[in-house]
Amino acid sequence: MRHLRFWMAFGMLAAFAGNAAVIYKWTDAQGVVHYSDQPVPGAERLEVGPAPRVGTFGEKPPPTANRTVAKPSPSKPADYTQFEISSPTPEQVYFGDEPVSAHLTLDPGLLPNHSITWYLNGAPLTEQAIDAVNISLKQLARGAYTISASVSDAVTGESRTSDSVNFYVREPSALSPQHK
Repeated sequence: MRHLRFWMAFGMLAAFAGNAAVIYKWTDAQGVVHYSDQPVPGAERLEVGPAPRVGTFGEKPPPTANRTVAKPSPSKPADYTQFEISSPTPEQVYFGDEPVSAHLTLDPGLLPNHSITWYLNGAPLTEQAIDAVNISLKQLARGAYTISASVSDAVTGESRTSDSVNFYVREPSALSPQHK
């Protein structure tokens, strides 16, 4: 019976000893900070929690309480609240050598990892910068044109294409010099 009490007392002491430790901190005359498990006159008493436990191979780590890691939510081409070609306007007419300015309105602005591809009559305009919301088309021949733009996410591969806008290029009339 006597040994049972001894082992119970020893177990209780061991349990409490693993939960917290007391250390002492002080600074000497030269400004050096010291730590000790023995009290020193003028030392500050610090209570320290248990040392982190080193697990064995294959053991799952304990769950972490109150730890929330904020991950940025990935942006998708569908996240744009405004996504349209605002210039040229539908059925707009340009004359002669007048450059055609195209503008893609995005709200919010172009998101990270997204790129823009412009299309004229269904063919990609490869000479445009991948972040260009404004482009200028010069020296278009007389005719009807369709322009659209697509935004693609380089990470997910998702894309979104704007509605197409039709516009026309006409030759200036010799009878109408005001269009020159």
